[in-house]
Amino acid sequence: MFKKILVANRGEIACRVMRTAKKMGIATVAVYSDADARSPHVLMADEAVRLGPAPAAESYLLAELILDAAKVTGADCIHPGYGFLSERESFAKACAEAGIAFVGPPPNAIAAMGDKIESKKLAKAAGVNVVPGFLGEIADTDEAVKIAGDIGYPVMMKASAGGGGKGMRLAYSEQDVREGFEATKREGLASFGDDRVFIEKFIESPRHIEIQVMGDQHGNILYLGERECSVQRRHQKVVEEAPSPFVTPAMRKSMGEQAVALARAVGYYSAGTVELIVSGADTTGQGFYFLEMNTRLQVEHPVTEAITGLDLVELMIRVAAGEKLPLTQEQVTLNGWAIENRVYAEDPYRGFLPSIGRLIRYDPPASEDTPYGATASHAYVRVDDGVAEGGEVSMFYDPMIAKLITWAPTREEAIDEQIAALDAFEIDGPGNNLDFLSALMQHPRFREGALTTGFIAEEYPDGFHGAPASAELLKSLAAIAAFAATAEADRARRIDGQLGKRLRPPSAWTVRIDGADHDVSVSTDGVSVDGADLDIALEYTPGDRYVTAEIDGAALTVKIARTRSGFKLTARGASHVARVLPTGVAAFAHHLIEKVPPDLSKFLIAPMPGLLVRLDVKAGDSVQPGQPLAVVEAMKMENILRAEKAATVKSVEAKAGDSLAVDQVILELE
Repeated sequence: MFKKILVANRGEIACRVMRTAKKMGIATVAVYSDADARSPHVLMADEAVRLGPAPAAESYLLAELILDAAKVTGADCIHPGYGFLSERESFAKACAEAGIAFVGPPPNAIAAMGDKIESKKLAKAAGVNVVPGFLGEIADTDEAVKIAGDIGYPVMMKASAGGGGKGMRLAYSEQDVREGFEATKREGLASFGDDRVFIEKFIESPRHIEIQVMGDQHGNILYLGERECSVQRRHQKVVEEAPSPFVTPAMRKSMGEQAVALARAVGYYSAGTVELIVSGADTTGQGFYFLEMNTRLQVEHPVTEAITGLDLVELMIRVAAGEKLPLTQEQVTLNGWAIENRVYAEDPYRGFLPSIGRLIRYDPPASEDTPYGATASHAYVRVDDGVAEGGEVSMFYDPMIAKLITWAPTREEAIDEQIAALDAFEIDGPGNNLDFLSALMQHPRFREGALTTGFIAEEYPDGFHGAPASAELLKSLAAIAAFAATAEADRARRIDGQLGKRLRPPSAWTVRIDGADHDVSVSTDGVSVDGADLDIALEYTPGDRYVTAEIDGAALTVKIARTRSGFKLTARGASHVARVLPTGVAAFAHHLIEKVPPDLSKFLIAPMPGLLVRLDVKAGDSVQPGQPLAVVEAMKMENILRAEKAATVKSVEAKAGDSLAVDQVILELE
């Protein structure tokens, strides 16, 4: 077995690999850029080596720096994590030449499967069903337009070396191709060093299902069930679960055997994922098509670990050391249900724009100590992260903060466990998608399992504005707000040095929440809302950031923050501002004048921190609704800013190449 392993990655996956390595008694080496000098993965490792500046192209992506770090520290193997380098044939070869084991597949398999164009050709030649498309190199935009027209709209443009949702554009028309082809090439080059693009038919109403395979160097290859990753936004996976609510045992066997056959055809070993696009309308179970094979560990691997009881990282390390897999296909069992939500630094209330900044508060729910128990009988929570309170979410890397995984005997229980865990997940600083994830978990269509890759676009066509709250939830929040107000008033009356007798805190409150008033009574006899007694038990001390209440036998965790006239309460996927006033005072509240927000519609404002890649207009130009005005790059994704109305450009306040702060004015319209 290996003595020392270098993890050629960062963030949560670096920490994840190191936890298993330490469990196996293997020393660990971290590599880091200047932006990650004090990151948790650096502090967790036994040794750490600086690679270079913050940009990945100048640090994590430089194979020679990784190899030098391994040689300097005496590491005898390298684990690429999710694969800054795992799809690079040359790196695997260089490891072999240096006498350092590569924890991943052989170079020829990386070459065959790592390139999406070549892998589709190989799959087609092997008799595997593939999506119709053009697999050759495309010279320019005009050729891309012709190819797209021949295939038939809609089509998907993908960077050949792409992954993680980057370098992908959906085109419904020739205009979409002309606008998106060059952007796809640029994203592929910036993120993966490869600007080749291929085009394929986009199958509408699809489900994204993938098969986890694991092989050893002795010819044994297993499939470890499937994961469903249909809930996506901009082709970036948001929610993953195992097993799929759509896949039958017969489908699982058919998909798994096909995935194994494909892996065997290229002499594959280590962990890999065969991704399939599946027609949800095909009840025969045969309507699935090969998309690609990822020759690395996937972000969503924990849900497979949860239902199989297997530590995939440990298996990868043992396979790299030449050991045989410790089980056969017949011994692979699936137990219970697991769901993973990706917690991102993005603002769902502002069109999911990327967010960066310091994690002022970071307190995830308690994680299970032994997350690989396929024989578990009780629901549990697992958090995989690589950040810490006080750390920075950088603009240079992926915006994922953490992965929240729940396991339970049934799918419904696993979903409910997710909702409770999301309520208890505290993040202050950069924007985050906790509310959105909770809304997804509560959505009736998600709970029914009626999923497609268009789920988010179909259910939130006008953006996300918070999960809808039931009347019962609003009454519960009103009761909590009134209880907290009573506690605040009680503390205020106990302050020393007051004139006269100490007043008792009010017991009758009027709570306005979501535009409706609720009469709440708080006394030693209990709490009533709108005249009806509420079976509630809770504790609140002024200054608490969270309240956990038991209401009618069900637990509810609420994030609570003081406002000028009440509280901001966050629970079940939305924030609600509650104005809490003594009933005798509330009657006069309508005399207060509301502040009108300023009109900013005449300004084009940077919606997120980023780089102004392109400015398409100049002072004096006339613009029409929907016309591109500028392109801002943030976290390796290009965002086109368009005109909302017909106007004339009055002045330009920034130029291409400028680094923009959030809400910085780019240009003014008149």
